[in-house]
Amino acid sequence: MKEALLYKKMEKGQVHCQLCAHSCVIASGQRGICQVRENRGGFLYSLVYGRSITQNVDPIEKKPLNHFYPGSRSFSIATPGCNLRCDWCQNWEISQMPREQHFLAGHELSPADIVMAAQNSSCRSIAYTYTEPTIFFEYSYDTARLAREAGLANVFVSNGYMSSQMLELLQPVLDAANIDLKAFRDETYRQYTGATLQPVLDSLKKLSAYGVWLEVTTLVIPGVNDDPQELQEMAEFIATELGTETPWHISRFFPQYKLQQLPPTPPDTLNRAAEIGRNAGLKHVYLGNLGEEINTCCSACGKVLIRRGGFEISSHHVNCHGCCPDCGENLAGVGMDEKG
Repeated sequence: MKEALLYKKMEKGQVHCQLCAHSCVIASGQRGICQVRENRGGFLYSLVYGRSITQNVDPIEKKPLNHFYPGSRSFSIATPGCNLRCDWCQNWEISQMPREQHFLAGHELSPADIVMAAQNSSCRSIAYTYTEPTIFFEYSYDTARLAREAGLANVFVSNGYMSSQMLELLQPVLDAANIDLKAFRDETYRQYTGATLQPVLDSLKKLSAYGVWLEVTTLVIPGVNDDPQELQEMAEFIATELGTETPWHISRFFPQYKLQQLPPTPPDTLNRAAEIGRNAGLKHVYLGNLGEEINTCCSACGKVLIRRGGFEISSHHVNCHGCCPDCGENLAGVGMDEKG
């Protein structure tokens, strides 16, 4: 256990957790919605500090981040737990473990151990991913500070349900984030995730304002968030509030967890969503889970600058200035002139 950051003591032994947008008030002996932060005698503790449930060396494109040191590797870690309960979660066995199994698996792995492992595996970054990194913030924050000292970048793959206080504390050591924008209707968030939409939009705007490299992912699910009007509003938000150079990853849904009854997303639906994104002015729209090449093209002349087969780069034509060699158009991102 480790005493939590970002909480206030209240009367009668209660504490007010200020880590995420749920803003839980927790009585003594109880846990927050995430089920990994517990009030013990008027002090809030993280139950997952140093408790890694999984760690892997991943291509950065798997996060997905296509405009952040393309072709590099990222040492990826997670603890059990999440502050959402998405009905389509692909990692539900570990994200919902504290809530459904009342159990916290994992093994001891210190922040220093993580940084050393990342260096030993020639990783360019550390990714806090698989579950929700906000709920293991103390662990990720301590690791991120050590990583920054060691010259490693830090990446959050998150649902965006964060507090402004958490983002303010994190942003000096956060280099990039991929945020799931799961829908553009508050009722959808409430029904399927146990959260609300506005805090996610607020987090996206704050991350953009802080200068953190930002990419957005939307899993398009039949009958849940695939209405063309909703997708149009989502694309317009990204273009207007985050910038037209913000990559939008549109992924295909496959039945899993509590949505086994739904069919996979038709490819035509994803292609229509991509067209909506481009019509909204987005320069880089990517389709995921279709089994096709996911290439990065020049937004001005259309030249394929980075060709990918799966998560591997097969060709890289960005010049040393981070621009298209044919027309000179700048390719937005971080480390785009490098091939990891």
